[in-house]
Amino acid sequence: MTTALAVGVMSGTSLDGVSTALVRLKDDPLDAQLVAFRQDPYTAPERGQIIEAIARGGSKDLALLHVALGERFAGAVLQLLAQAKVAPRDLSFIASHGQTIWHEPGRATLQLGDPAVIAERVGVRVVSDFRSRDVAAGGQGAPLVPLADVVLFGHAECGRLLLNLGGIANVTFAPRRGVTDGAIAFDTGPGVGVVDAVTRRIDPTARFDAGGERARRGKPSRKVLEALLADPYFAAPPPKSTGRELFSPDYAAHLLDEVKRAGGSDNDAVATATALTVETIARGIERWTPARPADELVISGGGARNPRLVELLAARVAPRPVVPFERLFFDGEAKESLVFAFLGFLTVLGEPGNLPAATGARGPRVLGHITPA
Repeated sequence: MTTALAVGVMSGTSLDGVSTALVRLKDDPLDAQLVAFRQDPYTAPERGQIIEAIARGGSKDLALLHVALGERFAGAVLQLLAQAKVAPRDLSFIASHGQTIWHEPGRATLQLGDPAVIAERVGVRVVSDFRSRDVAAGGQGAPLVPLADVVLFGHAECGRLLLNLGGIANVTFAPRRGVTDGAIAFDTGPGVGVVDAVTRRIDPTARFDAGGERARRGKPSRKVLEALLADPYFAAPPPKSTGRELFSPDYAAHLLDEVKRAGGSDNDAVATATALTVETIARGIERWTPARPADELVISGGGARNPRLVELLAARVAPRPVVPFERLFFDGEAKESLVFAFLGFLTVLGEPGNLPAATGARGPRVLGHITPA
């Protein structure tokens, strides 16, 4: 049996910050146990630099951001290890997802955060660039969480839906734990990315709609919502993935302008963005998964902390039960960083980390690049 202690590093499309998870892994059977977890929020200038690089960055901007994010990720790893009282020499590897700058499904994907900088600063080998091999094999490059959803978090006896509410929302149907035959997964569309962007446009000092209060005080514009739901992405069958190239700050600005043009308020715009997330998740589940109403929907990610969003989603998918991830496993905020530690473990073992049914790749592929310590 092979065992490893590793750190998974995640910085998602929501641009909240850097999440790091210290994870104990084993291969017989495959398992991942969370040991410690830490979140380090981006400052407003850091978030602004990333947004600017995504929107208008030239080669110099991207090169400098690549190094700066590598330093940021290395610092986050060292802080986690200090918190957990673990020495870098005790780690087998670091798995760094990187910060997605551009993701064009099936064509190209780019994550920044130089693994050489992380390896140099921490003194540990780094597994990185998980998505590009799947894209090269004809896949979407996303979502990559589904294999872990099935292997680690599926129900032992029946079907289970696992929903990650990050900047983008993705759902996995796991027929049973460890059974990949019949599993399906895809990005449903915006998670909290558009909600956050609309909120920040209204109030630049706010990182997100705290407590879902703006959405609660607002009323969705049905006219605007219906127009947004007509986007071809939502009607397209899986495999499919998306990101900030579609659901961008410009998309949020358009949503806000359209709600205002229809006579709505700022809070109505946030309520409309929230309703868009809820409706596209529900429709995606109804259209594209074989789940039965009794199959529970397990939710994690930053959006799972938005009470209004969760309340609306639970009402929309009823009678299907909606269960917080942490009620069954551990802090849902740690899920993605743990998952990338798990995927890094598969890479180190020489095992495939993608689920072709989810990404559309021509077959299973070993993912990522390894940078030596």
